[in-house]
Formats: sequence, structure tokens, C-alpha cells
Amino acid sequence: MTQPYHEPATPAPEQPHLRVVPDLPTVVGAGVLPDEEPFDEELVCRRVLRVTHDVVSLVLEPTTTRGFAFVPGQYLTLVADVDGETVERCYTISSPPTRPHLLTVTVKRVPGGRLSPYLHERFGPGDRVRARGPLGGFSVAAHPARTYLLLSAGSGITPTLSTLRTLADLAEPVDVVVVHHARTPADLVCRAEVEAVAAAHGSVRVVWVCEDDASPADGLPRWDGPRGRVGADQLAALVPDLATREVLTCGPPGYMAAVREVLTVGGADPDHCHEESFVLGTTAAPVASAARTAGPEGDADDVADQARPASIRFARSGREVACPAGTTVLEAAAAAGVGLPSSCAEGLCGTCTSTLLAGSVDMNHQGGIRPREVAQNKFLPCCSTPVGDIVVDA
Repeated sequence: MTQPYHEPATPAPEQPHLRVVPDLPTVVGAGVLPDEEPFDEELVCRRVLRVTHDVVSLVLEPTTTRGFAFVPGQYLTLVADVDGETVERCYTISSPPTRPHLLTVTVKRVPGGRLSPYLHERFGPGDRVRARGPLGGFSVAAHPARTYLLLSAGSGITPTLSTLRTLADLAEPVDVVVVHHARTPADLVCRAEVEAVAAAHGSVRVVWVCEDDASPADGLPRWDGPRGRVGADQLAALVPDLATREVLTCGPPGYMAAVREVLTVGGADPDHCHEESFVLGTTAAPVASAARTAGPEGDADDVADQARPASIRFARSGREVACPAGTTVLEAAAAAGVGLPSSCAEGLCGTCTSTLLAGSVDMNHQGGIRPREVAQNKFLPCCSTPVGDIVVDA
């Protein structure tokens, strides 16, 4: 007897599930957020979010069971292999430290860039990238106040995103005014989310300023908000009490220069104005004060030896090189054929961090090294000149 034919059962698709994440250690009396913890490890991409036509957010998770401790406004260095070349770039962490199990960076595509086109076009879920951080002192945590003015332009809004998300998660009743300048409404990053934070928290006010309308292809209505570039009259009208606020500014060099002039005209106290810029080779003020690093056998106050050539000995390689007065350790090493890892060469990214075994250096950095690293005899060869003979662990 012929048996009736039955279609084979189709296995049910695997259902998505929420993984249980570990609790992070907390220290009694240390406050809501833990102290920042350095990391240097591979991260896996969980998700890519298209934010605007030229901005994406990359959601990254650790490959080990851990969380991330940092303060809003800090950045990390991403290291990726792009067509056989190791490329390193700095990106601000746009997620808040109150959500420590994942990291998010928001990346603007730079035409002709080495890393951002790769991250936009070829990087996706499951791909891996090395990350080192957290770095920098550009944060409201470093400048406590009751009233803030957060000024930004272009992709400079990323530290603002982390800050607003943190304030919202902690329900902080801090008076914050955000003024962000963009080219068109289509370039406003995370507009809906930022406006939702402002609507839910009466102490947050957001002002978008656009130069032009969006193109017809963007399908956006005509811009009816404030227009133009940052100026003294404009900012005075938008934030009449700017002189009483703690001001944090992030954006491209031209914008930063204009803001400095505007804040001076507006009577802002320079001691309460702070800025961050990842565009190197500019005259932007450093985000961290210059530091003199003393080695275990060095005297930080001894500057007389700076006038004569110094000797740099690299302990592990056994090489010894001469370093003319005014020459950085990194430059002297490169001239002698000693390879040290480096990226920005401006004291910003922390890629070249090394250990000083003997002697001392004069270091002028831009936030690429933490005070506790300095206390452990770490220094940045790219922005350090020897004070007499030194020995480096390299």
C-alpha cells in the first residue's frame, strides 16, 4: 500500500536570545561610575547603524568577559588591517559608561581617508578590530559644574552624545545647553535621539544650527531653525549666559578658532573653556597640560642637560642612539633605524606609549597618556625630549 507523501518538517528557525551579561565589580564609596580602566584588545562588531549619509555607528563587544570603564568624552584608538597595511585612527566613544558591556564609536566617512572608508564599506557584524583606550581628558567628569555649554560642529558631536546619554541614564539634574552646527539638516547626527533626551529632561536644551537647506534628494523640509556659522552675535542670542557656563568645544579647526574668538568676545573665563580636536597639526590648545616625566633615576627639575645632545639607550634591543637638543625620542629613534610604534606623532593617540627605565624627559602631550601611567614611568616618545641621558624599555 502506497503511503501518502508528507513534506519533510522544516526545522524552526533559531530564535534570537538575550545573553546574560556579567555584573561588573563595584567599589563601595567610589561613586556611580567606576574609575576608568585601560584596555587593549580585539573587539567584535555586533552591529552597524547608518546614522546619516556619511556617518555610521559601530557597536563593538569584547572578546573576553569584561566591561568597559571610561568617562564620557574619552576616545579610543582603533587598529585595523586595511589591504595589508596596519592603520590606526582615534575615535570618540559615543556610548555612555553607564552601558559598559558594549562600546560604540560614531565614524564620519572622510573622503580619501584610510580607515573610515573601510569601516563604512567593508566592516560589519562578526568582523574584528583592535581597540586601545580609554584616552583623553576632554570630559565633563574632569570639569564638574552645575551648568554646561556643549559646542560642536560636524562629527565633533560625538563626545556630546556620550555626555547626554550618561546624564540621561543617571538622571542628573545638570543644566546643559547643546549648540551644534551642521552644513545641512541631513548632516545632523542622532537628531531624533538628542531631541528626545532634551524633551525628557527639562534641564537639557538643544539648538541645531544649519548653514543651508538639505538637497531635494534628502526629502527633508526647508530648514526653519537658526542658520549660519558660529558668531558672537548668534551665540549671545542663543545662550545669553554663556559667560557663566563651563564650556566644552569639539569640531574642525576653523570652527574651533571661531569659537575661541566668540567666547573671548562673550566674556567666557578661559579657565572654564575646554576643547578637543583630532585634526593634527593645528594650533588648537592642548586638552591636557604639559607634563614633565621623571624616570626612576631622574630629576624632573634638572633642565640644564637639555642644551646638549643626549644618549638614548633602548634596553631590550641593545641599541644606543644620539638625540640632538630639541629632538623627540621618536624622531631620534627613527633616524637611527629603531622602530617604535606610532600613529599621530602629536601626543594625542597614545600609540607610542613606552616605559622610561632611567633618566627623565620633558613631555608635552595632548591627552594621549593618563596621570597614573605617568606615575608608572610611562611616557610618549613622539612628544618627549630627553633631559640628559635616558634608558627606554624598547
